[in-house]
Amino acid sequence: MTITAKMVKELRDLTGVGPLDCKNALEQFGGDMDKATNYLREKGMAKAAKKAGRATNEGIVHAYVHHNNRLGVMLELNCETDFVANTEQFRSLANDIALQIANLGAQYVKREDIPSALVEDERGVQRRRALEEGKPEAVADRIVEGRMAKFYEDLVLFEQSFIKDDSVTIGQMVTQAIADLGENITLSRFARFAVGEAVGPEEE
Repeated sequence: MTITAKMVKELRDLTGVGPLDCKNALEQFGGDMDKATNYLREKGMAKAAKKAGRATNEGIVHAYVHHNNRLGVMLELNCETDFVANTEQFRSLANDIALQIANLGAQYVKREDIPSALVEDERGVQRRRALEEGKPEAVADRIVEGRMAKFYEDLVLFEQSFIKDDSVTIGQMVTQAIADLGENITLSRFARFAVGEAVGPEEE
């Protein structure tokens, strides 16, 4: 099958991967867009996993203020070198993350950052709710897991679907950036400020 420039562009738009890797993936899977997309995303995750744990002592502090000046976000996004910190892709990632926080109000970067007591309280609430709805215990447990997934998505930045493209999560975007830029990337902290709103967990 002939791999056209249009197909390569479509795969690039879906994955953010370079044109040569996109062309090779399409050739490998006979032009199957879904298989090529999954392959490149898995490959990106594998690359990122190898870089996890490497020190991220460089980076930027990025600020976003909404057009009405009533909502703003400040965050620290880190990488390994000042070279990567100054790339357009890294700075664009910081802005996209800030935009996400501004609009959906995540309170934690990763699931592990949520206090265990808060997680257990929520799990207990959802289990009692399921049982009060008359669900058998085995069914209730499955329902609880589904509701906890929504709980995490509401609170955890890396588990939220990107507001500009709901086919990827913020965590997947960071993973792809790690694969593209060749360095570990971490979000150290963030704060969201809105006129009239109380301070949240990440802002204390």
